[in-house]
Amino acid sequence: MEFVSPTTLHEAFDALMLDEARCLAGGQSLVAMMNLGLLTPKRLVSLRRIDDLRGIVRQPDGSLRIGAMTTHAELADLDSPNSSVLTKAARVVAYPAVRMQGTLGGSVAHADPAADYPVALTAAGAWVEIASSRGTRLLAARDFFRGMFETALQQGEIVSAIVLPPVPQQTRVAYQKLSLVAGDFAIVSVAAIVSDTAQIAIGGCGPKPLFVSDLDLTDAALLEAGRRLAAESDPLNDQRASAAYRRRVMPELLRRAVRAALASQ
Repeated sequence: MEFVSPTTLHEAFDALMLDEARCLAGGQSLVAMMNLGLLTPKRLVSLRRIDDLRGIVRQPDGSLRIGAMTTHAELADLDSPNSSVLTKAARVVAYPAVRMQGTLGGSVAHADPAADYPVALTAAGAWVEIASSRGTRLLAARDFFRGMFETALQQGEIVSAIVLPPVPQQTRVAYQKLSLVAGDFAIVSVAAIVSDTAQIAIGGCGPKPLFVSDLDLTDAALLEAGRRLAAESDPLNDQRASAAYRRRVMPELLRRAVRAALASQ
């Protein structure tokens, strides 16, 4: 296996021309899959030395651009209204050693449906910035995640940044995660963006996050929305929980997420 460590995006794009080349960001998912023999890339293209993939910048329109190589730990410490739901999700990713190494872009590109970022970005109405030798494009997170470990990335493209939209005043957020142990992948997770109504994304209950908006804030309405989403969901039966269990807890976890958002400052 060949290891390449470019310093510019153009060098990275050239290195990725090999069909079996893979990007190496934080390596927390990729290296584990290689150790299990699930992936055997012919070339690893490290992104660590590319400055264009770093940095957190507030843009003129009030949106926040977060470079793909931002670590979970950096996100967990970020203090911005735009990023609050992402920050809350970052704080419960795995454990400190992983948060110091793992990156936002790597997790997003991996697209594990039980991971924390896909559901948080879907709820936030975030955009995924995608770069290639052809230029850059923005794609809504809801359209970027296509299925289990499946994204809209095409050959030669990488996740270069995440763009979080401005957040209206009085907006409150919460991230609720049900897992077997702290730091584990989610059995069910709920990201809630709440103002006069609730905007909700649910993870761990299908090949990509479920999304619903404009929910009334009464308990009855929230539980009914949760039951409707549970009926429409397609969760796995796996070692963490059965599909039936995931559907059963979904309405109450949705309600709790909205209540936690309303109680936040």
